Amino acid sequence: MGIVAVHCMDMLVKCSRHLCDKLQRPFLDYGDAVQCGLEVGPVAWLRSHSYLGRRLVHVFLILTQLGFCCVYFVFLAVNIKQVVGAANGTTSECSSNSTVVLTDTMDTRIYLLCFLPFIILLVYIRNLKWLSPFSLLANVVMLVSLVILYQYIARDIPDPRNLPFVAGWRTFPLFFGTAIFAFEGIGVILPLENRMQKPREFPFVLFLGMGIVTSLYISLGTLGYLRFGHSIEGSVTLNLPNCWLYQSVKILYSFGIFITYALQFYVPAEIIIPPAVALVPERWVLLVDLGIRTVMVLLTGLLAILIPKLELVIALVGSVSSSTLALIIPPILEIFTFYNQGLSRWRIAKDVLISIVGFIGFVTGTYVTLWELVSPAQSDISNITVASLS
Repeated sequence: MGIVAVHCMDMLVKCSRHLCDKLQRPFLDYGDAVQCGLEVGPVAWLRSHSYLGRRLVHVFLILTQLGFCCVYFVFLAVNIKQVVGAANGTTSECSSNSTVVLTDTMDTRIYLLCFLPFIILLVYIRNLKWLSPFSLLANVVMLVSLVILYQYIARDIPDPRNLPFVAGWRTFPLFFGTAIFAFEGIGVILPLENRMQKPREFPFVLFLGMGIVTSLYISLGTLGYLRFGHSIEGSVTLNLPNCWLYQSVKILYSFGIFITYALQFYVPAEIIIPPAVALVPERWVLLVDLGIRTVMVLLTGLLAILIPKLELVIALVGSVSSSTLALIIPPILEIFTFYNQGLSRWRIAKDVLISIVGFIGFVTGTYVTLWELVSPAQSDISNITVASLS
């Protein structure tokens, strides 16, 4: 799945570069690339309605990024709740794999509400340059936390022969959504290429970076499952023992996720806010800007409260929006962009197959996730583990 997602990212870069050269444009973002691809495509109706392609991309970008924000809300709540619940029993002894009995604390939804005012204040920072130092700090603490996490789960792995090698077929749609969520970053690919001193070297950087990320995901997911088996949680940090060292990992990782919320929020804010503030007088611009940011945070908080299960939120976001952006649209864009450049039948068949797989994953992943949310008692689907490396 990771290889296909990276291939689609590279596909988008090539389409954007070709369209820039053909239309004499210095830069195209994802929405621009789709609109221009439809304008030069073979379907007359789509050529005259190419703006719909840009709007469709913007809609799914908003859904994806706000979905990430919902996941971060839930991650913060469940990890901090566990830290607080184990506070009275937390010790300096980390050798035991067992966790203490958690003290009853507030419901997870209450923790979500507690984070709301702090996140609202965070997204009021409208300049990414002001967030850069915090982002750097967040990356450092998350890297330190990841190292500590690896050294714990790689030790004392029990005999894996008692674990099933393949899960039930009903887990595959949820796996699809989770995997696409983990690899979905296609919305920032073109801006990153545009800001490079040597954009032509971007494919090497893309494959190198995604290769490292893929290795981390596979190794951490595999080791986590081998270490904890069926007791694995939606976030592997929730399986750490309740000693001060690993409690600090949860706190540090939560801090990194808290800061990253603002970075994920930036994309939908840049799509929604500029057209809105353009409709109001100058004296109301700041008030409208902050008001929209507040409403968007409240919306993500509300959705997180309605679906406080981390693994299901991840699978739903991946199935609904990430699959569209990462698997369905790029192959179609390649066909429209290069249809008059002598596309081979093999490339067309490959692109159609990827889009079909993406659409099937979209439908089945969304259906199974919603079924899990509506009737969890009737389900036998195990937890799906994801390591938050964003």
